[in-house]
Amino acid sequence: MSKGPLAGIKVVEMAGIGPAPCAGMMLADMGAEVILIDRKVANANAANLGTGDDPNQSFFNRGKKSLAVNLKSAEGIEAVLKLIDSADVLLEGFRPGVMERLGLGPEVCHARNPKLVYGRMTGWGQTGPLAHAAGHDPNYIGVSGALYYGGRENHPPTAPLTLVGDLGGGTMVLAWGVICAVLDAQRNGKGQVVDAAITDGSAYISSLLMLMRNTGQIRDDKLQTGWADGAAPWNDTYQCADGNYITVCPLEPGFYKLFLDKLGLADNPAFADQWDAASWPEGRRILTELFAGKTREQWCEELEGTDVCFGPVLSFAEAAEHPHNKARGTFLEINGVPQPAPAPKLSGYTPDIKPCPEIGAHSDEVLTGAGMDAAAIAQLKELGVI
Repeated sequence: MSKGPLAGIKVVEMAGIGPAPCAGMMLADMGAEVILIDRKVANANAANLGTGDDPNQSFFNRGKKSLAVNLKSAEGIEAVLKLIDSADVLLEGFRPGVMERLGLGPEVCHARNPKLVYGRMTGWGQTGPLAHAAGHDPNYIGVSGALYYGGRENHPPTAPLTLVGDLGGGTMVLAWGVICAVLDAQRNGKGQVVDAAITDGSAYISSLLMLMRNTGQIRDDKLQTGWADGAAPWNDTYQCADGNYITVCPLEPGFYKLFLDKLGLADNPAFADQWDAASWPEGRRILTELFAGKTREQWCEELEGTDVCFGPVLSFAEAAEHPHNKARGTFLEINGVPQPAPAPKLSGYTPDIKPCPEIGAHSDEVLTGAGMDAAAIAQLKELGVI
C-alpha cells in the first residue's frame, strides 16, 4: 500500500498543542492530507514545550502541510473557509467558543460543507460547568475518577494501570487501525490484518512525552528533575486537610500568574521564576503545607472552574456525582452496574446503550440473519453446537 488507507481524505487542522495535533499526526501517518492552519503570530501565552525553532522537534506535525494565517483578519478566515469547503475533516483543540468567535464554528462550516466531520478536542468537553476552565491531563483524569486508583498508602495518586497501556496503547490504537482498514477496504475491496501491539501503541501515544524527553524537559538518567515528571511543585498532586487530594498544573504563564494570585503567593520569592528548578523544593514545601490547611471541598470552592488548572482527585463514586460529569452524562448505570458513557459525543447520533446479553440469547436471530433456516438451527442445537 503506497498511499495509505486514508489517501484522498483531506483534513484541516487548527494548530495547537496536546491531543488534537497527535490525532492529526495519526491521520497523516495513514495517508490523509492534513493541512495545518498555523498562526502567523505566535501565541504569547502558549506553553513553552521546548521545541524552539527546529520544526522537527514538533514531530506530531510530521507529514502535514502548513498554512500560516492571520485568523484576526476577515480574509484569513475566508481562506480557511475555502479550505473547509472541500475538506472531509476539521480538527480543533481550542476552548469552547473560540472557533465560533473566529467565525469558524460548526454551523458556519456545515452550511458550506454539510459532509464535513468537525472534530473537537478539549479537556472538559464543550458543555458542563467546567467547560470553559483551563486544565491539563492530571486535572482531567482527577475529575474522571481515573487518577484516584493510582494512589498507594502514604503516597499521592499517580497515573494508574491500564490507561496508558491496555486501553490507550491497545484499545484505542486497535480501533484506529480497524477504522483505517475499513475505509481502505471500502475503496479497494481488500481487507488486511491489523497488528496492534500494546508496546507499539503505548510508544505511539507517548509522542508528547518523547518530545519532552528529546528537548530536555525530562531525562533518561534521572527521574523527577523536570516539570513533567514530578520536580515542579506547580505540577503535582497534593493532600488536603481531610486526607483527600487535589491536582494543579498551571503550565502557561497567564495561568501560573493567576495560580499565584489565588493562593496569595504572587510576592513569594520561591515562585518568582516558574522555571527556576533550584526554587522548586522550597515551592513544594510551601504548597504542601498550604494545601494541607484546607479540605478538598474548600479548595474546590476557591479554585474549581477558574483558570488555575485545578482538579479534585475523585473516586469513581464521587466522580459520578460531580456536577460537571452529571451535566455531560459522563457516567451511566445499566442494570445496577455503574460504567462510563460512550465518548466522544457526536452531534448527529445518540447511542442507545443496551444491557449485556445472556450467553446465547441471540443465537437464533443471528443465525437466521446469516441465512440459516430453522431446521438447520434446530440441528445445531440438537448436536449441542449452539
